[in-house]
Amino acid sequence: MKSNVFRTLVLLILCPCALAQECPDTSMYERARGTIEDLGRIVAPTGVQELYTTKIGGIDQWVSVRGQDKNNPVILFVHGGPATPNIPRMWQFQRPLEEYFTIVNWDQRGAGKTYSSVDPDSISETIRIPRFAADTIELAEHVRQRYGKRKLILMAHSWGTIAGLMAALKRPDLFHAYVGIGQIINTRENERLSFEYGLAQAKAHGNTAALEELETIAPYPGDQPITRERIVLARKWAQHYGGLSAYRDQSMYFFRAPLLAPEYTDRDRCLIDQGNVFTLGRVLSEFLEVNFDTVREFPIPVVMLLGRHDYTTPSEPTAAWMREIKAPYKRVVWFERSAHMIPWEEPGKMLVTLLEYVQPLAEK
Repeated sequence: MKSNVFRTLVLLILCPCALAQECPDTSMYERARGTIEDLGRIVAPTGVQELYTTKIGGIDQWVSVRGQDKNNPVILFVHGGPATPNIPRMWQFQRPLEEYFTIVNWDQRGAGKTYSSVDPDSISETIRIPRFAADTIELAEHVRQRYGKRKLILMAHSWGTIAGLMAALKRPDLFHAYVGIGQIINTRENERLSFEYGLAQAKAHGNTAALEELETIAPYPGDQPITRERIVLARKWAQHYGGLSAYRDQSMYFFRAPLLAPEYTDRDRCLIDQGNVFTLGRVLSEFLEVNFDTVREFPIPVVMLLGRHDYTTPSEPTAAWMREIKAPYKRVVWFERSAHMIPWEEPGKMLVTLLEYVQPLAEK
């Protein structure tokens, strides 16, 4: 029962955070994975395609590096979750980016291939938000040295924006710029806005069942503790009404993507869910206290990609934060047909945005 509660939480809390599936017979997917692998091969002599482990934060963590030209700027992409890796999903959106950037993804501690290759008991006490930020910094230093780069572009999504923002604040010397997608600024405010959106949509659609469920936790978050059960109900209906993927009541394209990922073994795929549960149970209390409202100066250029319909990590707190922040350069770009899943929902506009506003920052 406890495991089921955590699985539901992982699905509803931050990014669309869980594979949310059992382990099927995946033999039927092998040929499809082969096709995806063949299409995704980097064959250009100038390119790079590597999947390897390196010691980060005292443990071996899995890293993917892909790009058509090693001379291009490097983007270090911090995935969402907690423990929802990009590596088994990058085949869905990343190839166009690889023509202009070298993209570094890594499975964070407790996530994906890193979780499947490291004894969870040995890292249990390290599953803390400051450690994720420290891992981001260590990996950035490793990538700079391995690929001969002075600085990187740091890009983060959803849960990853917490560690990403902290890393940029602590070590701005490592980065040309910071790009936030589904940025988390104030968890408690996000919870309130998500709940209010779900409630308003339930009323507009005459959804009696949803209204009855939401009324059991109103006012939310209010003065009561933000418990697991309250979080589940608060996020359930906001995401049902397009707050996760715009205009969709579910996002199975995302949750099922690892089934076709050539970089993952069947064991890796089957352990994604366990990594979600393992990590969430250890960071939830810290996550609920996240608040960057007091940050008023940012040391490097900052670009925020905001989904107009995002009620998983609602966009307005980030837009308000950006209006007040002082930075060498700042830019907010709204994605009018996206909710929380910008790289998947509007990949073309994301590429154009990076080329127009971010790539020039790496040339200075």
